[in-house]
Amino acid sequence: MTNMVITETVTPENIKIEKEVIKIDNLRKGFDNEGILKNLSLKLFDGENLVVLGKSGSGKSVLIKCIVRLLTPDQGTINVFGENVNGLNNNDLADMRKKIGFLFQSGALYDSMTIKQNLEFPLRRIHKNLSRKEIDKKVEETLENVGLADTLNKMPSQLSGGMRKRASLARTIVVDPMIMLYDEPTTGLDPVTSDEISSLINDIQKKYKTSSIVITHDIECARATADRIIMLDDGEVYMEGTIKDFEKSADALISSFFKKQK
Repeated sequence: MTNMVITETVTPENIKIEKEVIKIDNLRKGFDNEGILKNLSLKLFDGENLVVLGKSGSGKSVLIKCIVRLLTPDQGTINVFGENVNGLNNNDLADMRKKIGFLFQSGALYDSMTIKQNLEFPLRRIHKNLSRKEIDKKVEETLENVGLADTLNKMPSQLSGGMRKRASLARTIVVDPMIMLYDEPTTGLDPVTSDEISSLINDIQKKYKTSSIVITHDIECARATADRIIMLDDGEVYMEGTIKDFEKSADALISSFFKKQK
């Protein structure tokens, strides 16, 4: 079956598109002679939530790891705020990463630290001139913004799965990133908690003015958060559009994917 792509740029009605913050051209990445990403091109616009859908193995997580150069592409260019990520030296790469929040699928909280210490750790590294009072205020405000004001001195093991996800989000946004990358933010969560995390993603977009890529196979998360959607298949962009475009599509792959999620 020939891959189809909606090639026009979709401008969501509820946001103002001003500029590209990420531009990817002809990205290729493979492992052990197996191609995962194949000539993938996409753009993330200022202020939008871009949802990237696809079944397991379609290259979704590989994509965002290439953006922050946790993985090095085999071919293609990735520009973040106009800078070629692959051409950055270590210092410039570190500076660029400070502008990007990455929510790992596992959450990746430090188990030996309290929630407060988890948030303080990146804050001290990135904003070195903050006073003790300023750090305390920032940590408390951020936890309050994700509904965890009373978890300051708790350990990650004392929190539920949904609360740990919220704490991970708090640790990511405490440094005021300009771009958020979410890797399967609702995986392993019950439907109610998944809805809460999706709402939180939207709250972060509005409050922190972030531009976001949300990697997911959760259609309900996509419905709740997406300004625009890209679906990957076999390492390439298969379709791009709004949630309405996907829901009304007669394409067999698209319709079967959405029906399985109902």
